[in-house]
Amino acid sequence: MVNPIMSVVRERHDTLDSAAAVVAHVRQLIDRGALGPGARLPPERDLARQVGVSRPTVRAGLRTLAALGVVRSRRGSGTYIPDGPPTLGVEALSFIAALHKFTVDHVFETRRILEAGAAALAAERATPDQLATLADEVAGLFASLNDRASMVEMVSALYSERRRATVERAVDRDLRDAADAHRQIYQAIRAHDVERARRMMNDHLVRARSYQAKEEGSKPVGAKADGSRRAAR
Repeated sequence: MVNPIMSVVRERHDTLDSAAAVVAHVRQLIDRGALGPGARLPPERDLARQVGVSRPTVRAGLRTLAALGVVRSRRGSGTYIPDGPPTLGVEALSFIAALHKFTVDHVFETRRILEAGAAALAAERATPDQLATLADEVAGLFASLNDRASMVEMVSALYSERRRATVERAVDRDLRDAADAHRQIYQAIRAHDVERARRMMNDHLVRARSYQAKEEGSKPVGAKADGSRRAAR
C-alpha cells in the first residue's frame, strides 16, 4: 500500500532537485556569456524544454534565483538578469545574520573593511566618467538637504527602510555632516589620493555608527579605539 504522505514528500523532494537543475542551467548560461546584466531569460516553456522539467519546476528554480538576487521578474515582460550594481536580497542576509547572531556592530565592522577598501580602489582606478557620476550623486545629496522627503527617498533607495527611519529622525546637522563626509570622500577619490579616500570612508562609517548608536542607546564598537588613536597622534 502506497503511503500518500510519503508520496507527497518524494514529489516535493524531486521538485527541489529539479529546481536545482534549473538554477544550474541558468548558471551555465551566465558562465558561457549567453546571459549577462540586463539580459532576458528564455521563456518558461523554453527553459522547461532545455532542462527537461515541468514549467512549475522552472518557476521553483526561478524563485530560488530571485531570492539570490540573480533574476528579477517583470510582470508581462519576463524574467531578467538585473542591470546595474549587484545586490543581495535583504531577506537572505537577515536570515544569515539571525542564524550567526550578527550584530549591528559586526555589520559596521564589515562595512569599514569593505567600503574603506572600495574607496581606496576607486581613488586608484576611477575613470573620468565614473568621477562625473560620483559628482552628480554628491550634488544630488546636497540638493536634497533642504527637501527632507527627497532625502528620505534617496536613502531608502540606496539602503533600506531601517535607514529611512533613521533619516526621518535625524537632525539637519547630522544630515549635513553625512553630506560633507561624502563630499570629502569624493574629493579624495577625484584627487586619486588612495590613503585619504580610505581614511575619509572609515571616519564616515565610524561617525555613522555613532549616530545610530545614539538612537539605540549603545556604544559603537571601535569608537573608543579610534578616539585613542587620534589622541595618541
